[in-house]
Amino acid sequence: AGLRAVCLSWSWAPSAQSIKTARRAADRRRSLVLSRRTKMEDFLRTCGAALQRSAEEGSVVHVVLGNEACDMDSMVSALAFAYFLAKTSGGSAKTPVVPVLNIPRAEFPLRSDSAYLLRESGLAQDSLLFRDEVDLRELHRAGRLALTLVDHNVLASADRDLEGAVVEVIDHHLQERAPSVSCTVEAVGSCATLVTERMAQQAPEILDRQVAQLLYGAIVLDCVNMAPEAGKVTPKDSKYVDLLEMRFPDLPPRDALFQSLQSAKFDVSGLSTEQMLLKDLKVVSGGDLTVAVSVVYMRLEEFLRQPGLQQELCEFCHKHRYGTLVAMTISFNERNEPFRQLAVYSPSTQYREQVSRALERAQTPALDLSPVGSACGDVKAFRQGHALASRKKVLPILKDFLREWECSTAPCGDLDDLGELDDQFDHSCCPPFEEDARPRRFSASRHHRRPAPEDEDTPVPPTPMNSLVEGCPLDNGLPKLSAEAVLEKFCKMADERAAEDSSRGGQ
Repeated sequence: AGLRAVCLSWSWAPSAQSIKTARRAADRRRSLVLSRRTKMEDFLRTCGAALQRSAEEGSVVHVVLGNEACDMDSMVSALAFAYFLAKTSGGSAKTPVVPVLNIPRAEFPLRSDSAYLLRESGLAQDSLLFRDEVDLRELHRAGRLALTLVDHNVLASADRDLEGAVVEVIDHHLQERAPSVSCTVEAVGSCATLVTERMAQQAPEILDRQVAQLLYGAIVLDCVNMAPEAGKVTPKDSKYVDLLEMRFPDLPPRDALFQSLQSAKFDVSGLSTEQMLLKDLKVVSGGDLTVAVSVVYMRLEEFLRQPGLQQELCEFCHKHRYGTLVAMTISFNERNEPFRQLAVYSPSTQYREQVSRALERAQTPALDLSPVGSACGDVKAFRQGHALASRKKVLPILKDFLREWECSTAPCGDLDDLGELDDQFDHSCCPPFEEDARPRRFSASRHHRRPAPEDEDTPVPPTPMNSLVEGCPLDNGLPKLSAEAVLEKFCKMADERAAEDSSRGGQ
């Protein structure tokens, strides 16, 4: 129609040859677009075969791993950065590069915004690889793993044994890693911004429309439609969103894309309480305490009104071996300004009070928490005055608290005190532990749960993971424990301490 209108305005009729030429050009453009749209999918679909080939040849695999929440930014950063490495220096035939999403495949449907973006970008979920499909520990034990971290800069406690395989980091969170490997950590709104920057600067030719749409969607959603009021966007985020829009003017309109992604992200209809909590969850630990921090996409009062909530929270923490749950709810007004509330749940009064106190007293940043009513006896609820303090800001507060907690709860005192914490739990609201229940070997990530080695004769209580050491004390099997052995160990420690004190006094 456009061609016909141009012809009429010039008052001449196109020849059959010119029409044929125009159609050929349109077909070539369409074929080019289609070929570009399948490059990423072709890459993803080769990853499984590349892993199999690597296993047969005994060669190294370069895995690009997102964080354990596996939100859209983490997913897109892993896919796009792996694609970048595969097309540049990291993608030799002998060292395949594969992106791995850091959750089990069964949990991916809960990431409704990510599923929507993949669908709109023409990528199939079955072309992705998930954490439960790639044995990273076995690869590492065989000396065949190179690991790049995106959207996080330190491994979760459960994965600290993989630290020796880390070769590069690209992230936008608070830097906790000592500078031992190639490390790009910058406080921008989205990790996808840093990936876009790397691609635009070092390999602009591989930044096609399909990859651009993935990156564009992740940045726009993470930066809340680039609204300064949300406190997320930085000048660098804006720079690379503008670059993507300029290079690919046929990208979806920004406002429409954001609204679609935001609607998908906040859609929790049909989800159980457990699914809502698993949808966007990270876990940290220290000493005997494991804290799950979940972003819940509804207002707190609506969440707390759910029938049977306290029972469901108790069962959730019991099932996943969490001592405390922090639920951070978020909603936005028409100006994209966030409204945040926060709830702390634990069946242990001590855990609940200590975590709540740490959050209330925090100064970097101060959360400005105001108590609000809660119908659940084991939940302390708050309105969060500092609405720009997202989970990214709250996690360092909890990590600092847990480091102090670990030091303060080091083994000391009488053996009669060891059961005190367990006595604080109201077991009437929770199902009893199964007789064959085994501790879950994870503390900073719920996604890498592995049952401990089976021991038919000696059931043991859940054993917390120490988030400040590598590996787990039970990696070589369960020790045979008795009250006498524990008492003997404590006496030996006391004798050694006395000997040290005596030695110092002699000096």
